[in-house]
Parts: sequence; C-alpha cells; structure tokens
Amino acid sequence: MDTEKLYAARLHAARVRPYLATALFALHPVASSRVPTMAVDRHWRCYVSPAFVDRTPLDELAGVWVHEVSHLLRDHHRRGDRVAAERGLTGPGERLRINIAADCEINDDVYGDGLARPADAVDPQLLGLSDGELMEDYLRQFRLGPRTQNLVWLDCGSGADGMDREWDLGPNGAHGLDDQQCDAVRFRVAQGLVGSPGHASKGWKRWADEAFHPPQPWRELLGAAVRSAATAPGAGDDYSYGRPSRRSASLPGIVLPSLRRRPPRVVVVIDTSGSVSDAELGSALLEVTAIARAVGGRRDLVTVLSCDAAAGVAYALCRAEGIPLTGGGGTDLRAGFAKALRLTPRPDVIVVLTDGQTPWPSAEPPCRTVVGLFPRESSWDEDSEYVPDLPPDWARVVEIG
Repeated sequence: MDTEKLYAARLHAARVRPYLATALFALHPVASSRVPTMAVDRHWRCYVSPAFVDRTPLDELAGVWVHEVSHLLRDHHRRGDRVAAERGLTGPGERLRINIAADCEINDDVYGDGLARPADAVDPQLLGLSDGELMEDYLRQFRLGPRTQNLVWLDCGSGADGMDREWDLGPNGAHGLDDQQCDAVRFRVAQGLVGSPGHASKGWKRWADEAFHPPQPWRELLGAAVRSAATAPGAGDDYSYGRPSRRSASLPGIVLPSLRRRPPRVVVVIDTSGSVSDAELGSALLEVTAIARAVGGRRDLVTVLSCDAAAGVAYALCRAEGIPLTGGGGTDLRAGFAKALRLTPRPDVIVVLTDGQTPWPSAEPPCRTVVGLFPRESSWDEDSEYVPDLPPDWARVVEIG
C-alpha cells in the first residue's frame, strides 16, 4: 500500500480541518483488500484498500479520511445498534440503510473548503431529502429501492452501522481503542470546537454542543478551597523570585524572594464499579480536565484515583485521557477516601465522582470534599434490602451531566 500517499492525505485533512486533527491521528490504518474503499470499526481502526489509495487523488482521499472519522466521532456504531434494536431492523439490508442514513448526516457539510467531493458520495439530495438532519431522522424517510440500487457497494464498516465485519480485528486486536479512550478523543475534539470553533460547519458546532455535557463550574466549587489553601499553614512555603519580597525595599542592593501562594492539591476519586457506564467514565475524564483548569492549569497538583471496592493506583495528571480507569466490581469508596488521605503531601480537596451507590466514611475528612453524582432514575433496587446512604452533610454535592 502507498502509505506515503495515505499519510499525506491525512495530513492534508488535518490542515484543512484542524479541529478534527486529534481524531484523525487517533485512527490506526490497516491495509485490507477486503474493503471496497476505506472503512472503520468501533475501536478506531481504519481499514484501507491499497487499490483504492492508488486510484484516488490525494485531495479526495483526504475527504474520505474526514468522512470515516466522522462516523466514529458521531458515535454511529452505537447509535446504529440502538436504533436497530428499537425499530427491529435486522439483516445486512437494514444495516446498509443505516450506513446510507449516516452518510447523509455527514456528507451534507463535510466537503468543500479544501476537501474535494468524490463523485459517488452519498448525500441527502441523492435521496430527495433535506440537509441538516440526523441519521435517525433520515432512516424514517427512505427505503431501499431504485434510488439506492447503485449503493450496494457502500460499506463504511462496523464503525458506521454497528454490525461487525469479517475483517474486523475485534476488541482484542492490535492498535484498538477501548470505550474510555474513544470518549476521551471525542471530548477533546468537542472541547476544541467549543473553545475555538473557527470555520467549523454548523453540523460540527451542533455536535460539539451536544456531544458532552458542559463540565461543572469547578472554579466556583473549589473557590473556598483555593482561599483556604492559600492561607493554610505551610501553604506559602514555596519561595519565588518572580515577585520580590516587599522587605527588599529596606535592604538596598539585596533582593529577597517572596512566599508564593499555590493552588490547592486535589485528589479526584472516580467510581469505577460495575454500575458506572463507559459514557459516565468519559464524563468523569471531562470533569478532571475542568478541575485541572480550575487550579490554574497546574496538572501536577491533580491526582486521579480509581476505586470500586478497593482503591487503585494514584496517578498524577498528565493528560486526562492517559489515566487508566480500572475496576468493574462492587463499590466502597471509603477505600478511596482512605488512600487519598494517605498520600503525601495530603490533599486540600477530595473530589468524588460516583453514582452514589456506596457507603461513605463515618468521619469527616480533614479537607474539603465535593461529591459529583451521576444521575440515576432510582438509586437502588426496591426489591433489594440494600439502600445506599446519601452523601454526608459535610460534602458539597453537585450533579454530573
């Protein structure tokens, strides 16, 4: 396969659609003669036909890169599975219809401004439909028939409609991303679009607004902790010459350092028990990023600790999407509190992100505590004897998502 041409096309796509660069470079290409053009699976692998690369101009190839990664960013595989289950859509014919509808959602605004439009691209006009609608809406408006008979070749892979293909490497194959890593890529792209939308299309701006809930106002929630940390004993023990001490004025020719006030140290305990979904773990990573911004971007002051019935390894924050969230068992966040308080230096704030189905410490920790709750229609099974405790009064409670 002409990998130089393939990678040059991806680089061109990233240049003309910079807000998608993170997602484009998260895709791992796999050469495969079994795909008609290019196709993706739900684990962010991109299967590429070498013959297709040879015969396709570079600018069109860049457009196909953007098209395929759009399926994954817009979560078409999970949405396809969900709509198929809700409407009883079974068999390859219905999955083809889902693929066509997903293409209509993407292709109405993906081309132009540096991306050439392939002659066989599927768009709503081809089916006599309006632009700007979602895959689920398009599915209600057409059936397979004369207008779609020339589209039987279309196959963007399991990442477009949710149905596994024989060429898929599967969840245990090489270079695949797990659900948490996929969500991490999505929220980084969404954050970039919301923060610096630039020339992004209306469709992408809408997606960014809806992809993830806005994070909590952690600057306000941690405000009291910031003030407390700045005035606490030992909080100003870090000397800095960036701002000379006022006492220097009384000592001509001598520059004295001043005490530097630091933001609070924060430990984030994330509930990774089996009752917390992958989507909620993705939301937790979004909150971790917002917490890091709230403490002035000092990621060295933020530590992430995963906990189910036992506390995991405490990781200093480098990148939110690089933190492994391990667990999947029962829930007892008391172990997470205990481990957080054993860390050196001790945290000024403990933030707990959980669904609330856990016992809580009997005593108030010697630091401020914020509990972020994932919403639940019912916090417990009414037929069960177990009733989870409410978060304690000494914790500030907010709802996540």
